[in-house]
Amino acid sequence: MDDAGPLADAYRRNREYLQPWEPIRPESFYTTAGQHELLTSALADHASGRSLFWVLCDGEVVVGRISLTDAVRGAFQNGNLGYWVAQDYQGRGLATAAVQHASQAAISMGLHRLAAGTLLHNTGSQTVLTRCGFTEIGVAEKYLKINGVWQDHLLFQRILTV
Repeated sequence: MDDAGPLADAYRRNREYLQPWEPIRPESFYTTAGQHELLTSALADHASGRSLFWVLCDGEVVVGRISLTDAVRGAFQNGNLGYWVAQDYQGRGLATAAVQHASQAAISMGLHRLAAGTLLHNTGSQTVLTRCGFTEIGVAEKYLKINGVWQDHLLFQRILTV
């Protein structure tokens, strides 16, 4: 919960940079109270075994976030991966290291598959996923409403167990 303020700061600093890649957010999202609310929900999902959530930090400054969400058990054993890195921290290998860390955590959770989607033109994220052992599995039309528009996504997966 101590990350709520620094996470809100990071989102405010990167708001313009992240907007083309994310849903339209309410103003409350960019506040400590808004992040506290989201972290409360994330911690509840974590306690139930459905998600994991990390912040990427440079000292006390939050420079990104990664989450493993929507873990489904039973015959599926699947989780979804999402992440971002601050604009001024791009190109340093942070996303690659974070995705590798989250992949190991997914293995520890007993998941069989980790899935991720990118906008079709997000070649940077596609490179990170490929570098981390993900393979492209296809295009999902109008998959998520990003920046106010339903947009196609390129889907990736990493099989974690054989």
